[in-house]
Formats: sequence, C-alpha cells, structure tokens
Amino acid sequence: MLEAIDLSKSYNGSTALDSLNLKIEPGEIFCLLGANGAGKTTTINLFLNFIEPSSGTVRINGLDVTREPLATKKFLAYIPEQVNLYRNLTGVENLEYFTALAGGKYSRTELMGFLGEAGLPEGAAERRVGEYSKGMRQKVGIAIAIAKRAQALLLDEPTSGLDPKAANEFSELLLKMRDGGGAILMATHDLFRAKETGTRVGIMKRGCLMAVLNTDEIGHADLERIYLDHMHD
Repeated sequence: MLEAIDLSKSYNGSTALDSLNLKIEPGEIFCLLGANGAGKTTTINLFLNFIEPSSGTVRINGLDVTREPLATKKFLAYIPEQVNLYRNLTGVENLEYFTALAGGKYSRTELMGFLGEAGLPEGAAERRVGEYSKGMRQKVGIAIAIAKRAQALLLDEPTSGLDPKAANEFSELLLKMRDGGGAILMATHDLFRAKETGTRVGIMKRGCLMAVLNTDEIGHADLERIYLDHMHD
C-alpha cells in the first residue's frame, strides 16, 4: 500500500533522506523512530507529495505520488502533530466540512456515527472545537479517516503531548484501523507506543534507515537498547 524505492531528498546540498527503501502492507503499522532531523517528517511529507523527491519513487497503492497526486490522495488520511480544524465549528461540523471536501456526503446520523467510532462522546461532537483537547481533535482526525475509508494513514508524532489515557485510546483506534486492513506509517519519539502498537519499527539516523525490527520478536528493553546503540554511533 505504501512504498518508497531508493527515495532521497536533499536541500541545498545537505541530505535529509538517503536512499530509503520501505514497503508497508495493508494491516501493518510501521513506526519510524529517530531523533529530530533524522528524516521521519521528510519521509511523511514525500508520501503526502508536500515536497518532491530529489531521486527515487514514492508509491501509494501502486501509483506514483508525483505523477498521480490526486489519485493517490484518495487512499490517504494524514494526522499531523496538531490536527488543524476550524475552532469556531463543532466537531460534527468540522467532520461534515472535511468529508465534503473529499467528495463525501453523509447524513448527520452517519457523521455522528463516525465520531462515535473514533471515540468522541456525543456531547463533545456538538461543542466547538476551540474547547477541545489535543486528544479530542485527533479523534475528529480519525473520524475523517474513517469517513474517507482511507486505506493508508500517515501520522506525525500523534501521541506527543497526550496524557497516558488519551495516548492509549489513540493506540487502540490505530489497532482497529490496522485490523480493518489499513496500512499505517507513524513517525514517533515514543518507544513504548512504537513497541505496543507497531508491527515493525524502523530506526532512522541522519536520513538513513539504520535498522528494521519486528516488534513481536523484541521486548521493550531490547528496543530501547538497540535504539540507543544506533544513536551513540
């Protein structure tokens, strides 16, 4: 569903991403770990076609992102660190607006159903988003992905700034989307969440993918040790 082939990106001669090769299948959560500047956000921005690769190819569902930007966006939902919603609209009005932009027409009952599936209580759906916590805004983001029937989900630092309960609820939603056949790429600093929710974990450093690990084959302590070993080099 998500594929990078010899993907590189340079800015003014400095390399942000160096020959990345990555395949993420439906039903998989791939977590990218690394320090700031390791190339995680660059990777996500290339999949979103926000920036153009210096070389290499990005494919979503077999389609080249730079050649078919609109067709590839149909498969995608993106949840940034701060989900951008209209503060003066309610949760359900935001959902209605963003699904309409993507060409969806839903009844109010259906929209409330998507928000419920994303874990937003009914009372909150009728309140203005300006009063929402980060966790609540993210639930609207997930509801947009559910309504779009997005087959691929891109996430940039989704659990930063969430309290443990909200982070756990968010992880549960991701697992539900994975079980529904979604392909999920998540950039994160959170080793615990990466191990708990990820199918595989990739460790990035200075634009290079240094290691890829299957989370069911390693423990929390192993992941931390391997990660720190790579950071010390």
